[in-house]
Amino acid sequence: MRQLLLDLPAEKPQTLDNFVVGQNEELAQLLQIFSHPASATLSQRFVYLWGEPGAGKTHLLQSLAARPAARYVAANAQPDAFAHAPEVTLYLLDDCDRLSPEAQIAAFNLFNQVRENGAALIAAGAVAPAVLAVREDLRTRLGWGLIYQVHGLTDDEKIAALTQAAHARGLALSPGVLPYLITHFRRDMRSLSTMLDALDQYSLETQRPITLPLLRSLLQLGDEPKA
Repeated sequence: MRQLLLDLPAEKPQTLDNFVVGQNEELAQLLQIFSHPASATLSQRFVYLWGEPGAGKTHLLQSLAARPAARYVAANAQPDAFAHAPEVTLYLLDDCDRLSPEAQIAAFNLFNQVRENGAALIAAGAVAPAVLAVREDLRTRLGWGLIYQVHGLTDDEKIAALTQAAHARGLALSPGVLPYLITHFRRDMRSLSTMLDALDQYSLETQRPITLPLLRSLLQLGDEPKA
């Protein structure tokens, strides 16, 4: 299955439009403001997102990173990525719980520069700022603005989203395929969507319908464990 996944087309770009909203409707609406960060209020110019792995935090940050004058900053980015630049109006700081001591200092300085220059910054981490294991002055900055928990999808919401995606592609899925998939494979939507593509291709290659036996066969090819 690993080779099959490697043969698939490049992953679709992550956008706000293909983010499955679930219980995050208010957050999704707020993030639309960042098409024009300069128009946001002070509290809206600083947003912190937190939630479990796979909830969609990185998806949201990277979808905004595709917009003009935005910069995505990973926790392990080089020091110059944390430097303020006049042409950047939106900074997207990911995985704050993984920042090294040096990166925490750089992130603290970036917050100050963003505020002084009227830019905006959206940060994300695994837990809320109050319990984030970072230096106190950075923890205070992370709590400056709006704080949102990114809620992961329920199993029913995942099945509904995958069913809709399958219908859009004209795929016929036998009953039981999706419930089995979400309990025996990685549980984040990006991996599940990639598996749907793999199932489609495997079905074409083997000339078999997409049934539970076909899914089990595909999973066994790579001996893929449940995350």
